[in-house]
Amino acid sequence: MTKKSRSGALTVEQKARLLSGASFWSTAEAPGVPPVYLADGPHGVRRLAPDVGDIEGAVPATCFPPAVALGSTFDVGLVTRVGAAVAAEARARDVDVVLGPGINIKRSPLCGRNFEYVSEDPLLAGEIGAALVTGIQGGGVAACVKHFAANNQETERMRVSADVDERTLREIYLRAFQRVVTRARPATLMSSYNRVNGTHTGEDRRLTTDVLRGEWGFEGLVMSDWGAVHDRLAGIRAGLDLEMPGAGEARVAEIVAAVRSGALDLADVDRSAARVVALALAARAARESAARAPAADGADGADAVPAPGALLAERGDDPAAWHDDAHHALAREAASRAIVLLKNDGGLLPLAPRTRLAVIGELARTPRFQGAGSSQIVATRVDDALVAIRDSATDVVFAPGYGLGAGSGGGALADGALGDRARTDEALADEAVAAARDAGVVLFFAGLPQSAEAEGRDRQHIELPADQLDVLDRVLAVNPRVVVVLSNGSVVRLSGFADRVPAIVEGWLLGQAGGGATADVLFGRVNPSGRLAETVPLRLEDTPAWTSFPGTGLHVTYGEGIFVGYRWYDARDLAVQYPFGHGLSYTTFAYGDLTVAAGPVDGVVGLTARLTVTNTGGVAGREVVQCYVSVPGSAVPRAPRALAAFAVVDLAPGESREVELVVDRADLAYWDVRADRWHVEGGAYRVEVGASSRDLRVAAETEVPGDAVATPLTPGSSVGEAMAHPVVGPVVTALLRAAGLSDDVMIMTQAMPLERLPYQPGSGVTPRRLRRLLNLANSRLAARLTRPRPRRR
Repeated sequence: MTKKSRSGALTVEQKARLLSGASFWSTAEAPGVPPVYLADGPHGVRRLAPDVGDIEGAVPATCFPPAVALGSTFDVGLVTRVGAAVAAEARARDVDVVLGPGINIKRSPLCGRNFEYVSEDPLLAGEIGAALVTGIQGGGVAACVKHFAANNQETERMRVSADVDERTLREIYLRAFQRVVTRARPATLMSSYNRVNGTHTGEDRRLTTDVLRGEWGFEGLVMSDWGAVHDRLAGIRAGLDLEMPGAGEARVAEIVAAVRSGALDLADVDRSAARVVALALAARAARESAARAPAADGADGADAVPAPGALLAERGDDPAAWHDDAHHALAREAASRAIVLLKNDGGLLPLAPRTRLAVIGELARTPRFQGAGSSQIVATRVDDALVAIRDSATDVVFAPGYGLGAGSGGGALADGALGDRARTDEALADEAVAAARDAGVVLFFAGLPQSAEAEGRDRQHIELPADQLDVLDRVLAVNPRVVVVLSNGSVVRLSGFADRVPAIVEGWLLGQAGGGATADVLFGRVNPSGRLAETVPLRLEDTPAWTSFPGTGLHVTYGEGIFVGYRWYDARDLAVQYPFGHGLSYTTFAYGDLTVAAGPVDGVVGLTARLTVTNTGGVAGREVVQCYVSVPGSAVPRAPRALAAFAVVDLAPGESREVELVVDRADLAYWDVRADRWHVEGGAYRVEVGASSRDLRVAAETEVPGDAVATPLTPGSSVGEAMAHPVVGPVVTALLRAAGLSDDVMIMTQAMPLERLPYQPGSGVTPRRLRRLLNLANSRLAARLTRPRPRRR
């Protein structure tokens, strides 16, 4: 039986019931249509009982590094492997859909959910998001990309309207979603709580149907975030297929009554019901395929893959019963690749095993390895850095230095001065100073308490807790050889101590194996290769959204436009603590021999850059090669440079390798608000390649042919726009020149609407001639605008 006929055989009531969840985590059943089980993710599987919304009682799973860390790996292959491991654990826990990845842009460092998101850059967010989707779905489990769209704050998240212009929406806040949808083909997508320009996203037909399905070719199911539905009937009309969680029989009755009264078109219900059926049948097929698959050792798959629910009943909620050594090792590998070495003056790192070490900071013993909220995982095991360091060194003394309770900056959740309220515990501080005084190197673990970063609330500042900073000051007074190891889900201000410590390690939130990974990097077993996926500013007041975040009157204006993250700092030439893409290594790399060539106009390739990268140091290392593109003299405001491609290359000491960086033509385009479409400017493009957005080693320019597309001309178009038009521009220019206008008058005339030109003495343009020019311009333009273009699959 086909998907279409299965849906068509259902009654209106049965179809309506499919459009709402049957429980907190499962979809409804219908004749021939099985339920689908969903679970939070994506850095682990949060499998809960059907009617349980809280983490209490969740089935243990491997807690991989959250998105804030995975983004810093810049490693799509590694992230794909993490996604595959998550899928394997989801399948073992009878989970059909993993709710993730989250790929919203980090507009402000104050967003309380930034630890769940990848980057301030849409290309990086899209690449990492696509890798996770590819890994998850390659394992026979559906992924759910979220939160669509412009969900960049937690303050009033269910009511606030993100007021954003079309170019900014397209180039920054939709572009990562577009990349994931068109490349990884996710099975599902989740709409966000907020409104966009006044309309709830789940009721926005333009976003959910016209853009997502019409322009991007999305063929999957769109579900609501939990409790996000505002007007269910409007949502069905817009293309919101599934409401989660279940809304009960009252919702079924509402939909049925609307269909029978004519208020809701049955065709809209049929479309959404068919998508739910398609997801359910695909999930059942995936389960059956997994049950038939041969085990790794060649045993029959029916014995190797338990029946649904068997493992849950057998293992229960015992973390040890669910522990997977291979997945824990992968979590450790991913965490080690995510760590960013921000500073290493004098080569203080890596540490020698016989160095006398003072480890200071409760976070070394009590790690914060994930954020709070719906993504929180019950880990199968948690490694702490203190144990891993003691296993790596012969002489280690520990002092907690501070606590992690309410007095450490984590108490009053709504207090705007969390960091300022913390009070130093004098006894703990004295113990830390005593431990640091005689140490060869001090490892000072600092970071944010869990209460400072959580779903449902935004941060009030970017300061570290004051008691931690006070103890750090006291330690530096007796021993300057301090390595600060950070634990945070979003950037923190470092300018208070960055110039006073020789080494800083950004540890983010690293998942359950982060403690071992931290020791691996500190002692040089892993050469650090993480790179910043977000800029570290000198102060909060420098950040792009400082004057508008989180908005007023249930509206937040995205007044910074396309200038988000490093685009903002570069455009304003602002100093930063550490730039986007920054990260050091225990070796050094040289760049050379850059060549750049433009690709075909009608193909997917826009530019291809090739260069040689050489490991010029004494140890093997991994370099993240970053390619930035700019358009000097662009007709529209643009960032001084934007990330267009990147690659990870592993090199032995002295080894050289050619690196190829391919930039899709689509990634060279800007959104033309007048033509309401993407447009690639023709002209000279500057390509810069280096180790960060501000450490650019080699550069070249190449000519890129522009799109044969122009904005349609109307009577309200300006004379200047007509003069620049590829079809009638020469005619209009010639007419004005023939009128004998001076250069100054020509300049003033260009700002005049075309409809006024016939009434200017001596213009040579009559109303009839103007109509003919407009018809000529737009008839030829229409042919170009409708020319089929290849779709990137």
